[in-house]
Amino acid sequence: MNFRYFLELVGLAALWGASFLFMRIAVPEFGPIWLSAIRVLIAGLVLLPILIYQGFLADLRKTIFPVLLLGGINSALPFLGFAFATTFLTGGFTSILNATAPLFGVLLVIISGNIKTLSRAQMVGFLVGFLGVAILIGLRPMQITTHFWLAVAAGLSGALLYAISANFIKLKLTGVPSMVIAAGSQISASLWLLPLLPFKVPAAFPSLKAILALFALALFSTALAYLIYFRLIRLVGATRSLTVTYLIPAFAMLWGALILHEPVTGGMVFGCGVILLGTALANGLFNKASFVKAQNGLTAK
Repeated sequence: MNFRYFLELVGLAALWGASFLFMRIAVPEFGPIWLSAIRVLIAGLVLLPILIYQGFLADLRKTIFPVLLLGGINSALPFLGFAFATTFLTGGFTSILNATAPLFGVLLVIISGNIKTLSRAQMVGFLVGFLGVAILIGLRPMQITTHFWLAVAAGLSGALLYAISANFIKLKLTGVPSMVIAAGSQISASLWLLPLLPFKVPAAFPSLKAILALFALALFSTALAYLIYFRLIRLVGATRSLTVTYLIPAFAMLWGALILHEPVTGGMVFGCGVILLGTALANGLFNKASFVKAQNGLTAK
């Protein structure tokens, strides 16, 4: 990966890390449902003209049903879960829960009965990663309440759905242009969330600060982030692009500390480190053979 692509990767991590900051600002006034629904609607309306301009409208029509389902499990429900989590947890804490997505990918392999395909290091990584989650929760800087556990469950559920979505894309959408997946999933996510809007209407018209945070979330941390992410997948491959997962918590904690003055405790840093170590082990980051295999796969493309 050359320096230019590395900078794009860091920029993507900064954008996705900022999404937790924007949610923390906007969700108290919009609520998780309205925030998530407007977020995906704006992102979809921004990406749709680009999709049409690139001539992919026919591809969207052909894959409308799997894309519709993907919008629910990859955007609507995870965004809703993380938005709810930020009603109680700090942005940095929530982003660390988000970083468990690759670990859930390993869990899905185990559940599917393909455990023989996992190395001993990957199994150890899986256990270390979830130990990190336990450490993160145990060394919390906040009071344990029912709301806390619901917030943690929502965040972990969002990460699990990301892992499920990745497998769904491989199964049902292999070869489909990335722009079709990005734009179609955001538009379909808005359809999933639309029926929920009447159940939790904001009590008052949101402030300008909350509105700006919502637009920043939709335009920069969703639409622009997707464009950068799928560009990187096309140029440097999925293996390298997915390393953005390791950078997001650092940026989320940085933005939260600088702008919202959220605490960054030793427990959060330690728990984050253990989770990322487990994730790296579970994904064969330290396995030379796996790395060479990934490199060869990227070269073949």
